[in-house]
Amino acid sequence: MTRPLRRFAPALAVVAACTLTAACGGTDELAGSKASTTPTAGSPSPSAADSTDTCTTVTTDVPASTPAVTGAAGVQPTIAKPSGAAPAALVVKDLTEGAGAAACAGGTVTVHYTGIDWATGEVFDSSWQRGQPISFPLSGLIQGWQVGLPGMKAGGRRELVVPPEQAYGAAGSGHPLAGKTLVFVIDLISIA
Repeated sequence: MTRPLRRFAPALAVVAACTLTAACGGTDELAGSKASTTPTAGSPSPSAADSTDTCTTVTTDVPASTPAVTGAAGVQPTIAKPSGAAPAALVVKDLTEGAGAAACAGGTVTVHYTGIDWATGEVFDSSWQRGQPISFPLSGLIQGWQVGLPGMKAGGRRELVVPPEQAYGAAGSGHPLAGKTLVFVIDLISIA
């Protein structure tokens, strides 16, 4: 299997790294003061570089056609084949909210994840199938992860539906997943 999360194109602008302090969600001090941004359908989702709080979850409208996920956080998920048209904008949906520290833009996360192709429902990558979690710096991942993971708390499970422009770009750009809408189910194990 390929490891599709690392970008092959030049990385987007690197956002300021967040240290493991109260600003990163290490305490409940900021829990009530975090702002959210809701993109409208068809509009580009905000990028991690646009956020003034690099540890805040971007909220999105969750369409009814979001694929069903079974399995509890900490157990390999099963993702149903999506139906209908793929959403045009990034979808961020918490399936299980964690109780640990929050991921911050520019930080490093250790995750278990499964990714499927919206059109076929086929798994294209899974750390679960490899038998071990993996650590990534968020700044080196596709934009959908850079925008969709900050604010997620350790111990949680999140579903991301990532349109092509926030994944591997338009069809024909050379990457095997170019032009595809991707669905990820991510368990956040820890942050650094």
